[in-house]
Amino acid sequence: MEGQHVKTITFSDFQRNLSGILDLVEKGERISILRYRKVIAELVRAGLRGSKPAWKRRALRLVASGASLSRAVLEETRSKQ
Repeated sequence: MEGQHVKTITFSDFQRNLSGILDLVEKGERISILRYRKVIAELVRAGLRGSKPAWKRRALRLVASGASLSRAVLEETRSKQ
């Protein structure tokens, strides 16, 4: 599948080669941009990211049968008094 490889470039290279880098992104390439040896951004073609940011996606709900944890903690606390 096109665009799986992530190319890493420095911020200076990004500034000097912006047009060419955007051409690569448009073709599906993922580009990580480094500043002071840390990744500060990742460029991906529009529409390739997840449909929603993680903080907007619905979270998993864990369901267990039996007594609730809060009830078990309260009972344990009462039994130690």
